[in-house]
Amino acid sequence: MLMPKRVKRRKVQRGRMTGKATRGNTLAYGTYGMIATEPCWIKSNQIEAARIALTRYIKRGGKVWIKIFPDKPVTKKPAETRMGSGKGNPEFWVAVVKPGRVLFEIEGVSEAAAREAFRLAGHKLPCKTKFIKKETSVVEGGEKNEE
Repeated sequence: MLMPKRVKRRKVQRGRMTGKATRGNTLAYGTYGMIATEPCWIKSNQIEAARIALTRYIKRGGKVWIKIFPDKPVTKKPAETRMGSGKGNPEFWVAVVKPGRVLFEIEGVSEAAAREAFRLAGHKLPCKTKFIKKETSVVEGGEKNEE
């Protein structure tokens, strides 16, 4: 499972997931990607399950990038415990995902294979996802005119 090696604080507050993703919302490495269309917490084991589904379908034919990392600890109190007596202990790690965030990227496979791989991986995640591809537009005349 993915989790940080060290953290500054052991327990953090829950926070809010309002608004759209302003960072990590464009394809950086691969040709095809999968973005979240709704806000959610994605657990480390769900990320791993989606990664396995992706790599199993493409059968070592291409490269996969995971663009999210579970760096937020979520605490739980033991069952049948009375109210009070502080915050519970960290149980699992989540990645906070806002709409528009790129979750995975793929390169080196056909579009049909990428679509199917992302469809299979999307079933492992708790939020709705969408397939995107990099725009193949090359900027003409990249030099600046200095006058």
